[in-house]
Amino acid sequence: MRRAVVYLRVSTIDQTTANQERELREIAGRMGCEIVRVYKDHGISGTRGRDKRPAFDKLCRDAARREFDVVMAWSVDRLGRSLQDLVGFLSELHALKIDLFLRQQGLDTTTPAGKAMFQMMGVFAEFERAMIQERVRAGLARARSEGKRHGRPPIAPALEKRIREALATPGRPGVRVILRVAETVAPLPLNRSPSIATQACRLWGR
Repeated sequence: MRRAVVYLRVSTIDQTTANQERELREIAGRMGCEIVRVYKDHGISGTRGRDKRPAFDKLCRDAARREFDVVMAWSVDRLGRSLQDLVGFLSELHALKIDLFLRQQGLDTTTPAGKAMFQMMGVFAEFERAMIQERVRAGLARARSEGKRHGRPPIAPALEKRIREALATPGRPGVRVILRVAETVAPLPLNRSPSIATQACRLWGR
């Protein structure tokens, strides 16, 4: 018997998931599946991300451990209302070879038609990733053509020379020690590393 889980979500605390759960349990029985766990997010909007829906987050982590074979939900909007997040979740299930049943949409990936739909979703997900990569590359190329520099701003040559000399000093402490002492003298955020290096050079007489 295949292991199935049910995911239930309602957006307000006044709503109930009882009717959805009862019907999904009946359907699971007819499909020859055993419900091994029910995940419930009560009073949480579907627009929230995975980190804001504890039950959905738990479902995803259990899926990664292959603790079940089928995910059952009342409707696709119970899984989420963000298209990007939804496509990502469906692609993850497909990669893990976990089936999906959606009552309202009539989607059952244990059937040939449902498997074909799952594969189409995977194609769209791959297409979306390719489009994002293409836009990123185009943006980087445009920035380069406009003379913009990528990454951390360069430090002054004189400061770079002092840093290299400080690092080459025989018997000097390790870099972590230098930074720790420098931050103690003049605490600065990590993205101000040139300033920290200046402090370190001054501490060791450079």
